Amino acid sequence: MDNEILVNILWLAFAAMALTLLILYLKKNEKINSLQSAVINLKTTLEEMDEQAKLIVRTDIALNKTQEELDKKLTGLYALQRLSRAISTTLEEKHIFRKIELSHLEDLGFEKACAFLWNAESGEFIPYLYIGYMEDEIDYIIADLAEKRDFYLDLIGRQKTLSSISLQRELGSLEMSKAFHANSFVISPIMPKEGDKGFIFVGAGADMPLTEGDEEFIILLANQVSQALDNARLFEHTWMAQQNLERKVEERTQELSQALEEVKIISKRKTDFISAVSHELRTPLTSVKGYAAILIEEKLGALPPAVKERLEKINRHSDELVRMVNDLLDISRIEAGKTIMRLVPQDIQELSASVADLISIQCKEKEIELLTENPEALPKVMADRSQIERVLINLLGNAVKFTPRQGKIIIRISEEHGRVKVDIQDSGIGMPPEAIERIFDEFYRVDNEINQHVKGTGLGLSLVKHIVEAHQGRIWVTSTQGKGSTFSFTLPKIN
Repeated sequence: MDNEILVNILWLAFAAMALTLLILYLKKNEKINSLQSAVINLKTTLEEMDEQAKLIVRTDIALNKTQEELDKKLTGLYALQRLSRAISTTLEEKHIFRKIELSHLEDLGFEKACAFLWNAESGEFIPYLYIGYMEDEIDYIIADLAEKRDFYLDLIGRQKTLSSISLQRELGSLEMSKAFHANSFVISPIMPKEGDKGFIFVGAGADMPLTEGDEEFIILLANQVSQALDNARLFEHTWMAQQNLERKVEERTQELSQALEEVKIISKRKTDFISAVSHELRTPLTSVKGYAAILIEEKLGALPPAVKERLEKINRHSDELVRMVNDLLDISRIEAGKTIMRLVPQDIQELSASVADLISIQCKEKEIELLTENPEALPKVMADRSQIERVLINLLGNAVKFTPRQGKIIIRISEEHGRVKVDIQDSGIGMPPEAIERIFDEFYRVDNEINQHVKGTGLGLSLVKHIVEAHQGRIWVTSTQGKGSTFSFTLPKIN
């Protein structure tokens, strides 16, 4: 019985131990599964972190590359800006290329450059720039250009920019690299609007990672050079045109000076001739007039009426000739400076009133209204009284002559711009525009009905002009055909 109890106790102990071991096994297995799951999660997390790290590294590399490209572009833009300022300071074609320096190329990422313009007359490319090249290398390039000129002329004609990148796709990069001694390069046409065209080549000896930005920089540089060439050539053309114009003006001035001297000589001869002839005419005219007067007075005996009438015509025409000769003599004296103007202070209002009183008789005969419009106070003028009287008598006489019956004449005196101005306005027949330009010429008479029936010499207004100008004044006329004329002249006032 005791053994059976002991066996049962042992089985119970064994069962308890087995149960305990089973429980321990299950817990350990659960922990292992949990650890394995944690390991898997940790592995996944590490893999995700690795991908993120790789992405960060790639992004950082890309950002650095972008930053480098931006720095390079900024450096290139600054270099182009400096180049643009330097190029714009000169207007000589050859000096434009001399403004491009090695430092500019280095900022753009290149080591050497050369530029050529095609000369159609000589049929060759002329070098204007070479930086980073030896003389023998330039000679080699010139020889290569001569051999392949059609290719480069076609490039210029198509206005196409090429680089070592684009030529690799089109073949020919090795040939150009060899010719220009550069592994990486850009070649862009120079296209001014006028004159010789060409291209600029920039390159580097070692392989250089070219970008579209590099090509754009060189295109901008070529465009700046093209614009500078246009400006220089325009300036040269303008300067040459100015020089030609100045030379022509100088030649024309000399010609005009010579012509003026000839005119002065001719004018002096004319004045001397008129003066001499006038003097010579006065003697026989005086005799003719004297004998006619004696005969008219019948001091040598009675005369038939018909003879007396003809003698009176001779006397009257002699008076007209004497007046014409005197006018010619006065004009010639004034032109020669031989007439002395006795300039003294004169009251122009009193002087004009005196002349108006003389003319009033003629006005009454034609029923012409003669008016005077003067301010209350006017400064005196420096004038020769007798000469200004002649001016007023002549101008008022013409106004009466060309104003129809019941017309109007106005004498208007005013002060303008430091001078005294006299206007004589009439309501007469006026004159055409072409007559206004010649009215003060000697012997000129307006072609109108009145002049066709009234004799005259055409010297009166010319004499008036000479007298006014001898007083340092000016005379002019405004007129409308059928509405009248206004003759105006100025005289210096006394301050």
